[in-house]
Amino acid sequence: MFTYYINQNISLKFPELKDADRIFQLTDRSREYLREWLPWVDFTKTVENSRKFIQISRQDYIDQKSMVTFIVWKGKVVGVAGFNQIDWSNKSVQIGYWLDKNYEGKGIMTKSVEALTDYAFNQLSINRVEIKAAVNNKKSRAIPERLGFVKEGIMQQAEWINDRFEDIVVYGK
Repeated sequence: MFTYYINQNISLKFPELKDADRIFQLTDRSREYLREWLPWVDFTKTVENSRKFIQISRQDYIDQKSMVTFIVWKGKVVGVAGFNQIDWSNKSVQIGYWLDKNYEGKGIMTKSVEALTDYAFNQLSINRVEIKAAVNNKKSRAIPERLGFVKEGIMQQAEWINDRFEDIVVYGK
């Protein structure tokens, strides 16, 4: 089982079916907070939806399409971060992430994304790491900015979220 230890409090682990209840609980508890920027939240209505997400994530990892990990803080799953897409031919990955609202402000996500970036470059020999975030999602944008990613541009009306198109900022390293 894949576990990547970041520090004494934070690690990233490979999703397991036994985590479905916890991931659904986090999603449900943070639903209004998350749905502002994440369109999949409205389609996650039951524990079975979370179980299916885990199954797909595990299969996509086997197929080398993505690498989803669960963020563990002090022994508890508190969010998700990983490579939403792995493009082996171009040696690039796209990082996506979300965190339960109760765990913000502790540096958990910054450390997790920093570890994933390091893992991509040093373990997978990736050439490019990309992060995309809605222009108005200041909390999500703060992560790549804090980690020294370069703001490469804005994709106009690139993502449909909550009945509206959002402009998306692209960061690269």
